[in-house]
Amino acid sequence: MTEQPPQAPLWQRLAWMAAIWLMSVATLGAVAYLIRAWLKV
Repeated sequence: MTEQPPQAPLWQRLAWMAAIWLMSVATLGAVAYLIRAWLKV
Protein backbone atom coordinates (compact mmCIF):
# COMPACT_ATOMS: atom_id res chain seq x y z
CA MET A 1 0.00 0.00 0.00
CA THR A 2 1.84 3.04 -1.28
CA GLU A 3 0.73 6.47 -0.23
CA GLN A 4 0.28 9.04 -2.99
CA PRO A 5 1.63 12.53 -2.28
CA PRO A 6 -1.14 15.13 -2.11
CA GLN A 7 -1.89 16.64 -5.52
CA ALA A 8 -1.71 20.36 -6.10
CA PRO A 9 -5.03 22.14 -6.71
CA LEU A 10 -6.35 22.13 -10.27
CA TRP A 11 -5.84 25.88 -10.73
CA GLN A 12 -2.19 25.55 -9.75
CA ARG A 13 -1.57 22.66 -12.16
CA LEU A 14 -3.28 24.61 -14.96
CA ALA A 15 -1.24 27.71 -14.14
CA TRP A 16 1.98 25.70 -14.40
CA MET A 17 0.88 24.23 -17.72
CA ALA A 18 0.02 27.70 -19.07
CA ALA A 19 3.34 29.12 -17.85
CA ILE A 20 5.33 26.33 -19.50
CA TRP A 21 3.35 26.76 -22.72
CA LEU A 22 3.95 30.54 -22.73
CA MET A 23 7.67 30.08 -22.15
CA SER A 24 7.91 27.59 -24.99
CA VAL A 25 6.03 29.89 -27.38
CA ALA A 26 8.23 32.83 -26.37
CA THR A 27 11.39 30.77 -26.88
CA LEU A 28 10.21 29.58 -30.28
CA GLY A 29 9.39 33.17 -31.27
CA ALA A 30 12.81 34.38 -30.16
CA VAL A 31 14.56 31.63 -32.12
CA ALA A 32 12.47 32.39 -35.22
CA TYR A 33 13.28 36.11 -34.88
CA LEU A 34 17.01 35.38 -34.61
CA ILE A 35 16.93 33.08 -37.63
CA ARG A 36 15.04 35.67 -39.69
CA ALA A 37 17.49 38.39 -38.63
CA TRP A 38 20.44 36.13 -39.49
CA LEU A 39 19.04 35.27 -42.92
CA LYS A 40 18.37 38.95 -43.68
CA VAL A 41 22.04 39.89 -43.31
